[in-house]
Amino acid sequence: MQTLNHTVLAGLLWPADFRKNDFRAAARAAALAFCGAAALFVSAKIQIPFYPVPQTLQTMVVLLLGMALGAKLGAASVMLYLAAGAAGLPVFAGTPEKGIGLAYMAGPTGGYLAGFVLAAAACGALAQAGWDRKLWKVAAAMVIGNLIVYACGVLWLAQFFGWEKPLLGGKSLFALGVAPFLSGDLAKIIFAALALPPVCRFAAKKRG
Repeated sequence: MQTLNHTVLAGLLWPADFRKNDFRAAARAAALAFCGAAALFVSAKIQIPFYPVPQTLQTMVVLLLGMALGAKLGAASVMLYLAAGAAGLPVFAGTPEKGIGLAYMAGPTGGYLAGFVLAAAACGALAQAGWDRKLWKVAAAMVIGNLIVYACGVLWLAQFFGWEKPLLGGKSLFALGVAPFLSGDLAKIIFAALALPPVCRFAAKKRG
C-alpha cells in the first residue's frame, strides 16, 4: 500500500523542511491556511451562469486546496474559513443576504459546509498518495471529494425534510440537493484535472 509521503504542490513551491524550526514551520502552515481560506471566500462570491442553476467555484477550490496542501493543512484551511463564517463574517455564498454566522451554517446548506472539510482531507490524502500527477487520478480524487460533499449535504437536508416526505415541488432529496450541481461540478472536475497535473509536474521539475 502506498504511503502518504508524496510531496504535494505546496511542498514543491514552499518546502516545509526548516531544519526543525518550529516557528517557521508554524508560520508557513498559518500562511497557507489563511491563503486557502481567502481563496474560498473569493470562490464563494464568484457566481457563474450555468444550467440548470448558477454555480460558484467553491467546491472546486475546496478539493484543489486539499490536493495542493495535503490532508491536514487542506482541512485546516477549510476549517479556518468555516470559523470565519461562524464568527459572523459574510464569507459564505449568499451572505449576508441569506443570513450570517451560526444561523446560516445551521440552515439547509450546513451539510455541504461540513462536507467541505471531509472532502478536502480525502483529496489531500489521495494527493499525498501520488494522485496529483495524472489527469485521471485527479479526476477520480475530485469525484470522490464531490461524492463526500453530496453525501453530507443530502444527509443534512434529510434532517429538514425527512427521507420520505415530499419536498419542494415534490422533488426527491437527490433532485433537490445533488442533481442541480452535477453538470457544473463535472465541468469543474474536468478543468481541475487538466490544470493540476502539469502545474505539479512543472513545480517538481523546477525543484529538481
